[in-house]
Amino acid sequence: MTTERTYIVTDDDDGIRLDRWFKRHQAEISFNTVSRWARTGQLRVDGKRAAPGDRIEAGQQIRIPPAEAQPVSSSRPQPGRDPVSAEEARFVRDLVIERSAHGFVLNKPPGLATQGGTKTHNHLDRLLGGLEDDEANRPKLVHRLDKDTSGVLLVARSARAAAFFSKSFSGRTVKKVYWALVIGVPPGEEGEIDLPLAKQPGTGGEKMHVDPENGLAAKTRWRLIDRAGNRAAWLELQPLTGRTHQLRAHLAAIGFPIVGDGKYGGVDAQLTGGISRKLHLHARRLKIDAPDKGVIDVTADLPEHFEQSLEMLGFSRLTGDMMPLDRPSPSSTPEAKERRVAAAAKTRRRERRGERRARGSPEKPKRR
Repeated sequence: MTTERTYIVTDDDDGIRLDRWFKRHQAEISFNTVSRWARTGQLRVDGKRAAPGDRIEAGQQIRIPPAEAQPVSSSRPQPGRDPVSAEEARFVRDLVIERSAHGFVLNKPPGLATQGGTKTHNHLDRLLGGLEDDEANRPKLVHRLDKDTSGVLLVARSARAAAFFSKSFSGRTVKKVYWALVIGVPPGEEGEIDLPLAKQPGTGGEKMHVDPENGLAAKTRWRLIDRAGNRAAWLELQPLTGRTHQLRAHLAAIGFPIVGDGKYGGVDAQLTGGISRKLHLHARRLKIDAPDKGVIDVTADLPEHFEQSLEMLGFSRLTGDMMPLDRPSPSSTPEAKERRVAAAAKTRRRERRGERRARGSPEKPKRR
């Protein structure tokens, strides 16, 4: 084809960007080619020079150069993601539990990785292509969940929203609530785990362990929701830091591994009696400020295996939802302060007794 080509904008394309029109109707033409045509004045809308970001209207005429004007494509492979099939697009859209102008909130199922890796080709980051808008804006991850952890996951709809949300996560202003079933019952009603974590040598960075000398600070707040005798406990968890595998590593370190967590609990992380062997860790709720001064506060339903385990252990899901989200740290309650004062006083008494013994009177002779 050696002549210019002219196309009429249809009602279906009214209001979209010009580069989006090319992606829809002239997919074989690269964005770089469209940009070059715009720079050299060869791309015209209603006879006027146009730019890739211009909005087009129904009835307008788009004029593009002859096909021969396109540069020869390079044999060098271009980076990109695998295309998302129609079935995959439906799947990821079904995961959305809330949407706003700034992001989507998804309920990630267990077994789906958040991002790809050497041996991971099916992952959520790739599937986000199924949530692209008409302007080809692709949602962006701002945090992640482990592959076998289910629940609330937020993705941003724009680079600006992603930067805003990422700042909330790095600044620890976001509220995250997890539910977990653990082996055994921790002592007390609530507590805080403060154990530094580092990558465990010899595991290729796939596993964390407690490392007081070289580990990064890691804190997890926990609260008992219910218990099944001494067999198992249902805990609410709030990570106060965001280390890899933090909740799993912390609970295993204090002797109460999460049910189904063979990586950190080994064979001791399973319950008998028909309880699923899958990981029982679920991101139940997320509360975060939105860029428009609003608040995103979303709760994600439990996966089937977790729901069934709660029923088999005699737990009611309503019990967990009745727990208030915002509460003081266990270390800042009046009872905790009283315990610290009492412990400090006891330490001082011991020190004074030691000083008296050091200065003390001559030792009495022992009776024979």
